[in-house]
Amino acid sequence: MSIVFGSLYDVWWVVVKALLLYLTAVACFRISERRTLAEMSAFDFVAAVAAGAIIGRVPNAHDAGYLAGAATLITVLLAHRLTARLRLRPLFAKLIDHPPRLLVADGKVLDDELRRCGLTRQDLYGLLREKGVDELASVRFVVFEQRGKVSVVRRSDTTDTELLRDLA
Repeated sequence: MSIVFGSLYDVWWVVVKALLLYLTAVACFRISERRTLAEMSAFDFVAAVAAGAIIGRVPNAHDAGYLAGAATLITVLLAHRLTARLRLRPLFAKLIDHPPRLLVADGKVLDDELRRCGLTRQDLYGLLREKGVDELASVRFVVFEQRGKVSVVRRSDTTDTELLRDLA
């Protein structure tokens, strides 16, 4: 019977390790900056997936104790925090972040930029419909942002050129 279900001690230890790792992750994410769980960049996503994998695997692994799992989790989260801090330096930010891309200018779709972003016109049209756009002529700019969201500036909106200076 214990071959199928395991011993009560093994099951109890899995529960304890899962709870401890969960609490460790919550504490680390709470201490870290809010951006960790906000709109995710590539490195945010990697940190979240790695944390989930560690929390999901370690409690069931007979060859990994809580301290090994906690050390792994804390290392991943510290690496994430360091990466977030290094992004404040422009050179490092260029290596990590995708630049924002102008997809529509004055109602005209920029197909080369769409291709660079891996989007089709149908993707763009769906994103525009989600933003309540019913005709391209009403759009001044569409920007594909660093985090993968789309910003729409309508012709009727006043636009501060400072907001558009970093477009590739």
